[in-house]
Amino acid sequence: MKVLGVSGWSGCGKTTLIVALLPRLRARGLTVSTLKHAHHDVDLDTPGKDTWRHRQAGAHEVILATGRRWAVLHELREEPEPTLVELLAHLQPVDLVLVEGWKTGAYPKLEIWRRLAEDKPPRFPSDPTIVAVASEPLLEPAAHGCPGLPVFALADLDGIAGFVADFARS
Repeated sequence: MKVLGVSGWSGCGKTTLIVALLPRLRARGLTVSTLKHAHHDVDLDTPGKDTWRHRQAGAHEVILATGRRWAVLHELREEPEPTLVELLAHLQPVDLVLVEGWKTGAYPKLEIWRRLAEDKPPRFPSDPTIVAVASEPLLEPAAHGCPGLPVFALADLDGIAGFVADFARS
C-alpha cells in the first residue's frame, strides 16, 4: 500500500485538492483511501444517541453499521494518540492512501503551496520528504535549491492526478 501525504499550511487547499483528485484517481483504476489528522477535538457521534450512550458508559469500541456504511469509534481513554503507522494498519489494502496531516512525518508528500495572507514559505527546500509541489503562483524549485522537483500549477488537476497515479504504481 503506497502512502502519499498532501501537505501544506492551513488554508492552502489540501482538502479541496484531495476531493478533486479522488474521482480522477478512481477513473485511472486506483483504489484510494484517505486518512485525516485533526488538531482539534472532533466528535462524530450525536449526544444522546445509542452509540454515544454506549461510549459514555465505557465501551472501548463501538461499531455503528447501516446498509450503506459502517464506522468504528475507538475511545482512547488514557491511551496515547496512535501514530500514522498504527492507523494505517487499520485500513483495508488499497493502491494508495492519501494522508492529510502529520506534515512532519517521514513519508513522501505532495506539498500544496499558495501565497496566503501569512506569507508562509514553502516547506520543500528544507523537507526532503516532499516529492512534488502544486502551487499558486507556480514556484521554481531550482530557485530554492531543488532542481528536478516536479511542480504543477494547483489548477492542473489532471497533471497532478497523473503524477499521483504514477507514484502509486511505482
